[in-house]
Amino acid sequence: MTKHHRRQALELYEREAHLCRSFGHATRIQIVDALTKGELRVAELQILLAISKANLSQHLAVLKRAGLVATRRTGRQVYCSLAAPRVAQTYALVRDLIRCQLDHGRKLIAGR
Repeated sequence: MTKHHRRQALELYEREAHLCRSFGHATRIQIVDALTKGELRVAELQILLAISKANLSQHLAVLKRAGLVATRRTGRQVYCSLAAPRVAQTYALVRDLIRCQLDHGRKLIAGR
């Protein structure tokens, strides 16, 4: 592998790490989960999650910087949605992996 290819690979790893870190908070996972069901107004998300507007804004900023969430403004309302269908697919894959791990753990405990 050439130095150029190593640099490109490292940049890709860094971007992947950044994307994974953006999923690294339960509130952000809840936001993604809620948005898999469709577009929501920021006010609706705030009520659904029972968090302050400032806290929600911070989490949305992280998700937007990672390219996971998109927002649009209509008048005074701000709407949030997943930035691409692959975000929902990625979330579903992670959730399935965790369910498999939990099921496997239960089987190990039951087998004792």
